[in-house]
Amino acid sequence: MNMTSATSPSSFAARPLRIVIVGAGVAGCIVARLLAGRSDVEVICLERVARDDHSEAGTGLNIGPNAIKLLRARDPALADAIAAASWPWKTWRTSLTDGTELFSLPLAEVADNDGVRIRWSELYRVLRVAAGDAVRYGVEITDIGRGVDGRCRLRYEADGQTQQLDDIDLLIGADGRYSATRRALSGAPAMRQVGVAIFRLLVPDSAGGLIDDYEQWFNGAHRLLAFRVPPGHVYIAGTFPLRPDHEIGAHDKSADALRRYYLPPNAAPSAQARWLTETLCANVEQIHWARLQETAVSYCDGAAPLLYLGDAAHGMVPTLGQGATQAIEDGCVAGALIAARLAAGSRDIGEWLRAFETLRAERIRFVMDFSLEASDTLFAGADPVAGALKKMEPPFRAKLARLYRDVTPQGAGA
Repeated sequence: MNMTSATSPSSFAARPLRIVIVGAGVAGCIVARLLAGRSDVEVICLERVARDDHSEAGTGLNIGPNAIKLLRARDPALADAIAAASWPWKTWRTSLTDGTELFSLPLAEVADNDGVRIRWSELYRVLRVAAGDAVRYGVEITDIGRGVDGRCRLRYEADGQTQQLDDIDLLIGADGRYSATRRALSGAPAMRQVGVAIFRLLVPDSAGGLIDDYEQWFNGAHRLLAFRVPPGHVYIAGTFPLRPDHEIGAHDKSADALRRYYLPPNAAPSAQARWLTETLCANVEQIHWARLQETAVSYCDGAAPLLYLGDAAHGMVPTLGQGATQAIEDGCVAGALIAARLAAGSRDIGEWLRAFETLRAERIRFVMDFSLEASDTLFAGADPVAGALKKMEPPFRAKLARLYRDVTPQGAGA
C-alpha cells in the first residue's frame, strides 16, 4: 500500500486528521458516532437526502444477534436506542404453505442474545440522531477523485453552494451496494446474479395475530418470509427461481403469478400463507423487486487512503439477514480500530487499513459463503423439506453459532 504522503507523520502532525465518510447509512453513521467529538480527528459524513428524509427506506429488516452483540460491547447506548425502536427476533420457524411445520429454532440455542426486527426508516432515524452534527445532509457529490499526492478529494453541492474537500487523510465509502464512490475511485465491482428473484413489501398489520416473529413458508422453491415490526406493520418478502441471465418479467409480478407461486396446488393453504398471498396481490403496485446478487469484496484500495464499508464493500445475498448486520459489524470494527489507533498516537493510515482487512477479511468471506449456502432451498428444483431438515443438523447449526457468536475477536482485535 503506497501512501507515503498521506501517512507520513510530518505531513499532518500539526492538525487533526480529516476523515470524510460518504453515506449516512448503517456503517457510516456508526463510524461517525464513534469518532465524533475527538480533538485529533475531523469527521465529516456526507449524505444525499435531507435530515428527516428516510422515504427510500420503506421496508423492514431483521438484524442478526451477532451485530447486536458487537454493538452492545462497543456502544451500549446506541444498542439500547435500536432496541427501543424494534422488537426482538427470538425464533426462526419454517413451514410449507399448507401449514406443515419443518422446524422451529429458538435463536437462544445458537446465539448469546436476541436479534431485532425493525423498519429501515426507524433504523436510519436512530443512527442519524446518534451520529449528530457529524452528518451534513442534502449533499450532492459532483466530483470525486485523487490528487497528485494519492489522497482523495471531492466536490459537492449543498444549499445552492459548491464546496470542495481537499486534504482528505481517509475517505470512507459507505454509500451502498451501487456505491458511486467505489465506482469512481476503484471501478465498478464484479457482480454475480445467483438465479433468484426477490421482492419486499411493508404493510399495516391486519393479520389478526397470524404473523409475529421471523417465519418462512415454502411452496416448492417459492418462498415467503414475514415478521411484524413496530409500530404495527408486517414486513413481507418473497423469492422464486429466475435464470441468472433473465430479468424479472411483468408476468412474474401479477397477482395471478403470485397466487400460482405461493398457494399449494394440491392442498388448502394455511391461514398465514393465504393472508400473505392475498395481501401481496392487493398491493402489487407497491412491491419492490430485485434479484439476488453478490459483488466482489473490496474493503481497501492499495493506491489510496480509502476504505469501503457495508454494501459498498460486499454486496451479499440476504438469505440469513446479514446485509445490515455486517454493515453494523464493519462500522463497529472500523470506528473502534481508528479510535484505538488515534488514542495510541498512531497516524499511519496505511497500517490502520491493513489491520482492518486482517480483522474483517476472513469473517466477511465466511458470512457471504454461508449466506449463499443457506440459499440452497431458493434455487430451481430445490427440495425445501430436505433443505430445511439439513439446517437443523449439527454442521449447519455449528455454522449458525459461529455466525451469531463469533464476534468478540472482531471487537477485541481493534
